[in-house]
Amino acid sequence: MRSVAGEVFLLQLAVVVLLVAAAVVALVVQARSAGMVDARHRTLAAAGTFAESPGIVAALRSPHPSAVLQPSAEAARKIAGVDGINVYTLSGVTLAHSDPRQIGKHVVGPFSKAVAGQSFTETFEGSLGQSVVSVVPVKDSDGRVIAIVSSPVTVQNVQSMVNRQLPVVLGSAAAVLALSAGGTALVSRRLLRRTHGLGPAEMTRMYEHHDAVLHAVREGVLIVGGGGRLLLANDEARRLLDLPVDAEGLPVTDLGLEEGIADPIASGRSATDELHMAADRLLAVNIRPTAPYGQAGTVVTLRDTTELRALSGRAEVARERLKLLYDAGMQVGTTLNVERTAEELAEVAVPRFADVVTVDLLDPVLRGEEPPEATTEMRRTARVGLQGDHPLYPVGQLIRFVPTSPMAAGLAGSRAVLEADLRATHGWRTQDPANALQILDRGIHSLIAVPLRARGVVLGMAGYWRTQDSPPFDEEDVSFAEELTARAALSVDNARRYTREHTMAVTLQRSLLPRGVPEQSAVEVAHRYLAAQAGVGGDWFDVIPLPGARVVLVVGDVVGHGLHAAANMGRLRTAVYNFSTLDLPPDELLSHLDELVAHIDTDEQEWQGITGATCLCALYDPVSGQVTAATAGHPGPALILPDGTVSFPEVPVSPPLGLGEGLPMETMTVTLPEGSRLALFTDGLVESRDRDPDAGLAALRAALAGPARTPEDTCTVVIDAMLPTRPSDDVALLVARTRRLDPARIAEWDVPPDPAAVSPVRNACARRLADWGLEDIAFTTELILSELITNAIRYGTEPIRVRLLYDRSLICEVFDGSSTSPHLRRAEATDEGGRGLFLVAQFAERWGTRYTARGKIIWSEQALHDGAAPPAMDLGEALLAGWDDEGF
Repeated sequence: MRSVAGEVFLLQLAVVVLLVAAAVVALVVQARSAGMVDARHRTLAAAGTFAESPGIVAALRSPHPSAVLQPSAEAARKIAGVDGINVYTLSGVTLAHSDPRQIGKHVVGPFSKAVAGQSFTETFEGSLGQSVVSVVPVKDSDGRVIAIVSSPVTVQNVQSMVNRQLPVVLGSAAAVLALSAGGTALVSRRLLRRTHGLGPAEMTRMYEHHDAVLHAVREGVLIVGGGGRLLLANDEARRLLDLPVDAEGLPVTDLGLEEGIADPIASGRSATDELHMAADRLLAVNIRPTAPYGQAGTVVTLRDTTELRALSGRAEVARERLKLLYDAGMQVGTTLNVERTAEELAEVAVPRFADVVTVDLLDPVLRGEEPPEATTEMRRTARVGLQGDHPLYPVGQLIRFVPTSPMAAGLAGSRAVLEADLRATHGWRTQDPANALQILDRGIHSLIAVPLRARGVVLGMAGYWRTQDSPPFDEEDVSFAEELTARAALSVDNARRYTREHTMAVTLQRSLLPRGVPEQSAVEVAHRYLAAQAGVGGDWFDVIPLPGARVVLVVGDVVGHGLHAAANMGRLRTAVYNFSTLDLPPDELLSHLDELVAHIDTDEQEWQGITGATCLCALYDPVSGQVTAATAGHPGPALILPDGTVSFPEVPVSPPLGLGEGLPMETMTVTLPEGSRLALFTDGLVESRDRDPDAGLAALRAALAGPARTPEDTCTVVIDAMLPTRPSDDVALLVARTRRLDPARIAEWDVPPDPAAVSPVRNACARRLADWGLEDIAFTTELILSELITNAIRYGTEPIRVRLLYDRSLICEVFDGSSTSPHLRRAEATDEGGRGLFLVAQFAERWGTRYTARGKIIWSEQALHDGAAPPAMDLGEALLAGWDDEGF
């Protein structure tokens, strides 16, 4: 595209060329016209002069006029510069001619006017070609025409004269053309600089843009020169600043603007969205330098933000409320505690939405129960926003809202109720008129009551209050309050459901954990159980007395928390107790437990299996002082000797329960001095996210070391040292201080495999019972021992040994090398034997069989009451009880 300057240059050059060409043509035409006029004048002058010359009449009347006239005519022709001077008679005979050959010839020409006495000039085609001829009559003294004189000049001669002038004309024209083109080029170059090389379309577009800026754009535009003078102002700027008509060209400071808006416009500095007042308008001012796009100065844009300020205020409120909803989602429901969740709702809404927030919940909701049918009786659960004495009901108070109160109305309609002006309404005052006056005196003037509704159930009511200078609530606030409350209601309902499940889990766990330690003499026991932050866990402990004054100490851990973990814990604890009644050693007990867990995991279909469990089992015998321990994936016990030395005996570790795959368990056996302490614990005591297990064991060693303490004191010291805060995992700790049975209360006899040896042993036992002051049960004891020893001699193998233990009960033990176990059965009427164990079962409180590495022990226990035996059953009655009525 050609630029505007280029097009102007070409246009001007074409005009100059046309003008010069027209001038040259005009000059040539004018020259030719002038030549023709000159030719007429010269020929007329030459012919007239010759016709009036003296002697011409005489020459014409002479005998030889041609001889006289021809030389004179030729001389006159040369002098006049014409092509000829010819003389003709009135009859047309040539007397003198420029071509002598024509003399005497008769010619026909337009000489009638001359014959009539008139002179004239004409252009006609003659012998010389096209010529300009002037004809003059020759008159005598009487005035009669006697001859005709003509003087011709050919047109060719006239044009030759013009052609001789043409180079001058063309040269002048060329000079003029060159000067004009140079001037046009200078003008176009300057125009090129002024238009920046823009083309016509661009110039048109720029003009349209300029016109739009000046008249159509809805943003004020000012261009201010370097001296602070206003160079341009569009229509919007004139309207916003109320500028005078002649404002352009005046200094900005002389436009009558307020100082607050005039100073930044005239300053020349840059600015971005600065807000300034102009009359009653709030203008956003942007200032930028015009360089390098123009002369030094600034361009100022003005935007009216008066209406936008109101819109931005509403947008800011909306943004703040969206942020409040987001914060509520992050801050409400962090603890799964119903009361704390209600407090979080109140805290997040004060003071960003309301000045005071109250939350009232139904009592069953607080307990985690299903909410009943809608009722207006609620308990104040949270209140945030007022300090010191205030008229609102305190937290914990049970409130029964009257039907005219906003709370009851919102509950009945399941919708939010707006009381924009509490001073103008009276229904809410019937709840407590005196209290209502105090509320108004405190400056509380507006209320929104919103039901806490989740999953179609009403949980309570939330009250949003505004006080003093805060604006009253409006309908937009009601929508926001409903949204905020609905989100919080879900968190409250989640906390309620969690509370219900937690309560169930706690109830289940408490029913499954030991409520106390059974009475036994082997160890002095203390225990601690600490629930984790997540709630109910799967850790448990147990103390199980065994025959022979022995005791089993058990600590276990089920992975996970909650109802499922508590149920699994109960299953395992029950299984351990049942396996213990079989009087199994710790390794066999854990093997059976491992098989049970594997079976549960395999057969479990509808209910989730046990995902992980560990167990430590320790059997202590107070007679020998030996402790035998086995573990399935559980940390071993800590041993504290009477001198305060702490060690961690190496117990062979087997896989966790359910992963043993039938492999045998291994045990550790160690003999303890009396007064030693055993500490059995779960991993939550020594392991945590921020503590390494080795560091935990070192800390436990330090806590257990030191002077002898009671088990209760030991538990307290360990918990205080290891768990200053609530643990992330539940913890079970069992501390047992060992005792030894007094050797004076132990009696043992080896029995030969001879039936005759029964009587001496029975007599020796009777004497030992007399020494112990147990004569009252001597007879029944002798009967029991007689039956047990006789069975061992008859059915067992050597060695045979009898032991009496005087503990909380009298324990009789008969050992033999056979692994065959007797079975209690009712003898038939015709049987002569088979009633011995029946008698043992009748006279003993408990009896049973346990196996050893080299045989078995049949034992019985007889209860003692205040050191004396209970009245013995009549032997006859016992024997008769062995038969039924059909036996007689």
